[in-house]
Amino acid sequence: MFALTSSLVRSPALRQGLQVAAANRQVSVKVVSVGSTLKDESFFEKNERLGRQMSPHLTIYKPQLTSMLSIMHRGTGLALGVGVWGLGLGALISSHDISHYVTMVEGLQLSGGALTAIKFIIAYPVGYHSANGIRHLLWDTGRFLKIKEVYSTGYAMVAASVVITAILALI
Repeated sequence: MFALTSSLVRSPALRQGLQVAAANRQVSVKVVSVGSTLKDESFFEKNERLGRQMSPHLTIYKPQLTSMLSIMHRGTGLALGVGVWGLGLGALISSHDISHYVTMVEGLQLSGGALTAIKFIIAYPVGYHSANGIRHLLWDTGRFLKIKEVYSTGYAMVAASVVITAILALI
């Protein structure tokens, strides 16, 4: 490989081609002082001077299934991360073990339905993030990327996340 590279560098045809390319290129440099390029106006003042309107950003867009599922995926990921950190830090600084907290929850005398609802709310980020993570893994393989398939897998993922969460809540 080295011999091939060094023979190309010594090649008269290559050197001549590089010289022709360099001769046909025109480069000019203009020296400008720093003070002439800096302006004392802000981004907003410049846009106002040029008559540019502020972009409406998110206020003009109709919410779509894909964007809402993406936002929810990020939100559930954040909730799971905060939950794991919270449990870890709580375990480190707590003076009691888990059985103490289980006894406290049992002492609240919650009905079965209320306890299941609380477990559903706690388990939902796990079910949603897991189901949507599988959907993303399928996208990574190149499957279900047509817009109709994206929407159908979105609805299927929402249904699957409810089923997964219900199973976790009923345990």
